[in-house]
Amino acid sequence: METLIAPAPTAGVEAALAHALHLLAADPALAAEQAREVLAAAPGHPGAELVLGMADTAQGDFHAAQQRLDRLARAQPRSAMTWLELARASAGAGRRVDALACAERAVALQPALPGAWLALADLRFAAGDEDGANVAYLQHLRHSARDPVLMAAADALARGDLPEAETRLRARLARLPGDVAALRMLAELAARLGRNDEAALLLEHALERAPGFDAARQNYAVVLNRGNRHAEALAEIDRLLERDPGNQPLRNMRAVVLGKLGDFDGAIATYEAVLARAPGQWQVWLGYGHALKTANRTADAVAAYRRAIALNPGFGAAWWSLANLKTVRFDAADIEAMRAQLRREDLDDDARLHFEFALGKALEDAGDHADAFAHYARGNALRRRQLPHDAELGRERTRRATRTYNRAFFAEREGAGCAAPDPIFVVGMPRAGSTLIEQILSSHPQVEGTMELPALIAITRELRQRDGSPETTSYHDVLAGLDRAELEALGRDYLRRAQPHRREGRPLFIDKMPNNFAHVGLIHAILPNAKIIDARRHPLACCFSNFKQHFARGQAFSYGLADMGHYYADYVALMAHFDEVLPGRVHRVIYEDMVADTETQVRALLDYCGLEFDDRCLRFFENERAVRTASSEQVRRPIYRDGLDQWRHFAPWLGPLEEALGPVLARYPAVPPAEELPARR
Repeated sequence: METLIAPAPTAGVEAALAHALHLLAADPALAAEQAREVLAAAPGHPGAELVLGMADTAQGDFHAAQQRLDRLARAQPRSAMTWLELARASAGAGRRVDALACAERAVALQPALPGAWLALADLRFAAGDEDGANVAYLQHLRHSARDPVLMAAADALARGDLPEAETRLRARLARLPGDVAALRMLAELAARLGRNDEAALLLEHALERAPGFDAARQNYAVVLNRGNRHAEALAEIDRLLERDPGNQPLRNMRAVVLGKLGDFDGAIATYEAVLARAPGQWQVWLGYGHALKTANRTADAVAAYRRAIALNPGFGAAWWSLANLKTVRFDAADIEAMRAQLRREDLDDDARLHFEFALGKALEDAGDHADAFAHYARGNALRRRQLPHDAELGRERTRRATRTYNRAFFAEREGAGCAAPDPIFVVGMPRAGSTLIEQILSSHPQVEGTMELPALIAITRELRQRDGSPETTSYHDVLAGLDRAELEALGRDYLRRAQPHRREGRPLFIDKMPNNFAHVGLIHAILPNAKIIDARRHPLACCFSNFKQHFARGQAFSYGLADMGHYYADYVALMAHFDEVLPGRVHRVIYEDMVADTETQVRALLDYCGLEFDDRCLRFFENERAVRTASSEQVRRPIYRDGLDQWRHFAPWLGPLEEALGPVLARYPAVPPAEELPARR
């Protein structure tokens, strides 16, 4: 319990006042008592009168605070702090015109007083003076670097002590909700913790008050981009570039976002403009290479990746990007260069895992399968530490989906949802042939290939948030409670989110996010006329292809052989369930059948989609459309059998995968009965 300090002459009075100020935030009543002790010892002491007025304001007694502070301001007309506190008391009493005049007096007396600028900004904002508020908020930002509360929060953020930083920032915003600097810092913290939607909301609040807060707007663009709201991110970047056209990091970010929106020509032109002015940026050469690769300029992509490596030989991501072209073959000098990097003790884990995957690919191409597997295994182990995976949690999610989406669920919602037939969803495991299917279908004049769209996953995230406990809620349960109008609205919302990626105006478009197999129930509920194609490949071929693939993001299941086997088995179980409750709803393409008899499989695929046969679909490798996935170079060649049995070279090390797959492997391409599938028991 706090005790009061008895004021003694001079030094004791100052100590007692400092103690009273310390008490203000936590216990304003005790602070007031301490101030009265000072006034008893030193009647009329202006510092004690100020603290007492601040304590009255903190306790909501605005009338008493205003009277006291008004007297003090007349006695101390040059005290900026007094005018600031009088502004706060007047605002609390509802006398906003007086408050505004007091705040303006405070900043005129002491322009470097950040709290005065914040009070003035809040008052102007409340009065509808948006331009004036923006000016005042920016002045507050300019001077708040010396604010001890914000400095302490910034220090906690820098040290990685996020709980302390969050406590300090939330306390600050509870007292000063318009503090745009604190809003931005709390948004940064939320983004670090993966609370992307919260970060976006905080930044929106900051920018509503201070539209000229460019640092917050840049943070907002980053958060929007991370949240797959790419068109909105681009608008924010362009707004920033209007004020700062020479900002190279912003231009680089613009190129990245243009690529995500499918405007690869625009992305390439932007990268080239950035590199023309600053050619030594190896990270930018990497992004440029990605855009060139997607646009089918493979030789230029290779040159860009090689330039990044020349600038920084330890840039593991550039080496892996070369390997990920699949058609590049490393020579002995390349292999030795990668080995030399892996011998470095100062190589960080992210660079190291990229080198491990790239060297694994180089050694596999060279026929050294044992050493290749060792490098793949080390790369996967490093990545698994970064992205832990809970196989049992995944299995429980599958069980929950099968319990929710039964025949009765769909019978009750017959005819619900958005009737648009536009989307064709290609789902399944990654590396199962989905890009080949997309390339075939997008060669038809009625169908546009887009990319792995994040729209459906964003909808599932927002459904969870409706419950108030997004971390523990199953979106399936939320979906089950929606009425027909809400289901139709969700279908239209999906189409709205997909629209920026539909650049050719064709009636149908493809969303080939493979993980959408987990959301077949949602797809049917909100888009009952959409087509759903399940791309399936031999379990060992598919899973090992995933194991040797380093994904740019997600796919946490793919970095352990046993985890991958469980995930594949759960996928088979879930799709078998939908085959039972929605017979004929999903069209399955077995990759090996597509390779063995392409025309028959293509005709069946087009027939399922309601499309006339077009022989351009058999010449899919002539299609020059942009392809963003790891298979981009492979689908630009005729179908070949080479990849069917590559996994057999690694069979001696695949025991954990085979065991986890169980009967799913033994019965492929048939599906084991329900009692043999763990996720359906």
